[in-house]
Amino acid sequence: MTGSSTEEKGRATFEKFRRGLQTGEWSGFTDLLTDDFTFYFPQGKWCGEHRGRAKALEFFPYVTSVFPGGITVASLDRVHVSGDTAMLEFKDEGTMVLPGAPPKPYKNRVAIAFDFRGDQVCGYREYFGSDGRSY
Repeated sequence: MTGSSTEEKGRATFEKFRRGLQTGEWSGFTDLLTDDFTFYFPQGKWCGEHRGRAKALEFFPYVTSVFPGGITVASLDRVHVSGDTAMLEFKDEGTMVLPGAPPKPYKNRVAIAFDFRGDQVCGYREYFGSDGRSY
């Protein structure tokens, strides 16, 4: 990715992120993370800000455990860039399996932001929620 624009890095990183969501194979994405990586997740067990690549290596497999059949990105709707940050808006779907609860269909609108330091990802933020419709 050396010499790539922030948008190019954002799209390339998103493809590795998408693969993690679909297959549970996160190494393509997590290999891009800095040691001082920070991430924010909006709810549940991982609600709030977390620091360190080691924490991310716990978090992303947790996502896979909640969606053992994977999450499909139904559409990538927008890519926004500001400085060293790329924000991507997309729709995703899958089957959510929470401990002690029956599996249930999942569809959501999501926005994620990747902060870049050179070719590495030093920050990630995720925001999601329903707008009252299935997407």
